[in-house]
Parts: sequence; structure tokens; C-alpha cells
Amino acid sequence: MGKSCCEAKSAELAKLREKQGTVLKWVLAINAVMFVVEFGFGLLSRSSALMTDSLDMFGDAAVYGFSLFALNRGAIWRARAGLSKGVIMAIFGIVVLGQTIYRFLIASVPVAETMGAIGALALAANATCLFLLYRHRADDINMRSTWLCSRNDIVSNFGVIIAAVLVGLLNSGWPDLVVGVAIAGLFLKSAYEVVGEAKDELRSPVVTS
Repeated sequence: MGKSCCEAKSAELAKLREKQGTVLKWVLAINAVMFVVEFGFGLLSRSSALMTDSLDMFGDAAVYGFSLFALNRGAIWRARAGLSKGVIMAIFGIVVLGQTIYRFLIASVPVAETMGAIGALALAANATCLFLLYRHRADDINMRSTWLCSRNDIVSNFGVIIAAVLVGLLNSGWPDLVVGVAIAGLFLKSAYEVVGEAKDELRSPVVTS
């Protein structure tokens, strides 16, 4: 009876990991494509917010790669992947701040129409990712940190769209810069949360034993 129960649990876990892997592959592909699109149009439109969001897409693609790597490994590897993703978020938050300061110094005004259109496309892509990840958000620290990344992306996309509208209305680069700083702050806050949770998991007797 006990053996049968264990076998059933193992099969259930294997099925869950397979579903998680499929979802992660899809969201990784979506983010990789959108990184190229946003980065290119961010350069063309001179938008700090779009460039920031493209770096976020790149960081998320790396995050999902870490998640796939840790998926079929033990709890300690999933906790380490969560820690690595938190560090990546922190790094990108710092990069975003540097990019925003640079845009402030050169005082450039982005192309609002391009910002808005690409921001809306990115929003649709990230909404798809969030939908795919939603049912797995509470599975473990690995999937929770992945879902948090996708949730942050939605907030960032709305920020880019709002900035695009304000840039067009005011003919000023300030809304673009403000959104850049806000997104950086969001990255750093999420990084702090994920790193804290990952450290707690690594210190857990269940993980370390």
C-alpha cells in the first residue's frame, strides 16, 4: 500500500514537472523574441523605457532558462535557481538606473508612437506569459519567482504605454525617464523578495538534509 502511494506521488510529481517544463519553454521563447523586438525599436525611438523593458525581457529569458535547469532537480537546486534569478533581477535594476541616467544627461525625446505600439505588443506578450504561468505560481520557489517576473513585466508594460502617451502630449522625455526609474525600483524590490525567500529555503532543514 505504501509503495503504491509513493509510486502514485512520484508519477504525479513527474507529470507536474512536465507541465511546468512546457510552460517555461513557451514563456522563454516569447521573452527571447520580444527582447530583440523591443531592443531594436528602443534604439530607433530613443526610448529609455523601451530599452529598459527589453532588458527585462532578456533577463526573464535567462530566468526561465534557470527555471528549466532546476526543474527536475532537488529542492536545493530549485532554491539556488531562485537565488540566481533574484541576483539577475538586482543586476538589471542597476543597469536600468544607469540607462535612465544616461538618457537624462543627453536629454533626448523619444518617439511616442513607436513607444506606444511596441509597449502594447509587449503587454500582449507578457499577458500571455502570465496566463500560462498563473496555475503554477504556488508550486514552489522556482515557479513562484518565475511568475513574479512575469507579473512585474505587466506593470512595466503599462508604465511604458502611459509614458508614451505623456511623451506625446508634453513633447518631453521626462515621462520616459520617470518610468525607467520606476521599473528599476520594481526590479530591485522583487529581487530583494526572491533572494530572501531563496535564502530561507536554502536554510530549511528539508533542503539542507
